[in-house]
Amino acid sequence: MPAPAAASSVLIPASPLLRIRDDAFDTGNLDAYNLYLTTGSNRLRLAVVDSERRKFVALEEYELPTAALPAMAEQHDFLGRRGWNEVRLAVTGRAFTLLPAPLFRPGDEEAALRLHHVLPATETARHFVHPNLELVNIYAADTSLTDWLSDTYGNSGRVLHHTSALLAGVAHQRPAGSPRRLYLNLGHGELTLIVLGQYLEYCNVFAFTTAEDVLYYTILVMQELGLNPDQDEVAVWGELLHDSAIFSLLRTYLRQVRLGPRPPAVQYSYRLDDVFEHRYFDLLSLHFV
Repeated sequence: MPAPAAASSVLIPASPLLRIRDDAFDTGNLDAYNLYLTTGSNRLRLAVVDSERRKFVALEEYELPTAALPAMAEQHDFLGRRGWNEVRLAVTGRAFTLLPAPLFRPGDEEAALRLHHVLPATETARHFVHPNLELVNIYAADTSLTDWLSDTYGNSGRVLHHTSALLAGVAHQRPAGSPRRLYLNLGHGELTLIVLGQYLEYCNVFAFTTAEDVLYYTILVMQELGLNPDQDEVAVWGELLHDSAIFSLLRTYLRQVRLGPRPPAVQYSYRLDDVFEHRYFDLLSLHFV
């Protein structure tokens, strides 16, 4: 009779939820590529971009808890290897806050988070400066995850919060002088709402379980910020389909809602043509942070 598995062992998924790779992607030449990762809500998503051609050549998704990422990387054919041009990992979650850049002082991260999130011993407070928005994103990250990223990728690795990627992606695609607008991104059980005009007016993450939850938070934010559900445009990205209950409900109450496009000014392998353009926006937007 085989011995029972150790309590600390993790179950690595036998197959990905999504695995797309361009034939031109050369895993023997990793210094030509950037690796982008998002982790949280029991999902690991990764994308690879040819840094010189600015072309996405790989996209993968796994059902995987964050704690299992290091073990997953050991078994993956390229995920745990050194030599990438850049590696950016975005963590999801509600433990973040945004401050105007002039009000931020390095070393104050934990105090800024303490207003709504007390760091446990397993987490560390980090920050990221958004130069174009004159904002600083302060967020909590799992210490073992940040240590693994540093040990695995060295100076090429960087940890961010997924709202930083979203803000960068939204700001990158907005033409100058665009009117203030509401942007939604749906993850697995997490809804991120952003209102951006000449400057950032709102950014928050809510937990949700039903389509009615998504509608409630959307209408609440629009009312609080004076946006009109009949007139103001709303762009939606993330984990939903054109005929999903969430999108159907949003279309019932919002006249100008639409599914958002992929980030512009980069190329995409033809193999990504079968993936809906509104999916993976925050992952792909890591290219702009």
